[in-house]
Amino acid sequence: MLSKLKTALIIGATGLTGGILLDKLIEDDSFKKIKLFSRSSVEQKSPKIEEHLIDMFKLDKYADDFKGDVVFCCIGTTKSKTPDKETYKKIDYGIPVKAAKLAQTNGIKTFIVISALGADTNSSVFYNRTKGEMQRDVLKQNIENTYILQPSLIVGDRNEARFGENVAEFFMKTLGFLIPRKYKMIHAETIAKAMIVLTKIDFSEIIITSETIKEIAE
Repeated sequence: MLSKLKTALIIGATGLTGGILLDKLIEDDSFKKIKLFSRSSVEQKSPKIEEHLIDMFKLDKYADDFKGDVVFCCIGTTKSKTPDKETYKKIDYGIPVKAAKLAQTNGIKTFIVISALGADTNSSVFYNRTKGEMQRDVLKQNIENTYILQPSLIVGDRNEARFGENVAEFFMKTLGFLIPRKYKMIHAETIAKAMIVLTKIDFSEIIITSETIKEIAE
């Protein structure tokens, strides 16, 4: 376990998982500073927080500020929120890959990104293929400690309604006993816990699905 106080960088702190992650990092004494890169400000207040309100599509322009010990990439959108496929890819592929390239350039040794179950470069489904391509190109940066989390349906208290996810959550709760552990829904808080634990242990797996995320968090 590293003894020095760490600086964390979060991309996507205004989202569900990123917001919970931020809360936990504020309370974690092993992190001295939390740099946030986003287009809008967060509600949380802490002397640890250093906000960079930027055009996320131009993240690579902020290399001088993109320095620290660990990158937590929680950025992501949905088909309903971003129906335009070009814009969707700029968010779910472009931003994480740019972040990984900056991390590699600036010598950041840990990069943790949230992907999705089903990510596959060969998928006929655009959204799964995009996630797969993101994973592939993040791994190409050869960052010393790279972890790609592939959660199933993420649940939690969102500020926005997502009809499709609400329906899926209902069926998962109702028929949960029929669903393999790998596909069971997972709470955003569990993901946030696991992300922090991964900065403090030696873990051999790179691709981490929901079942293992839960084990790490526990």
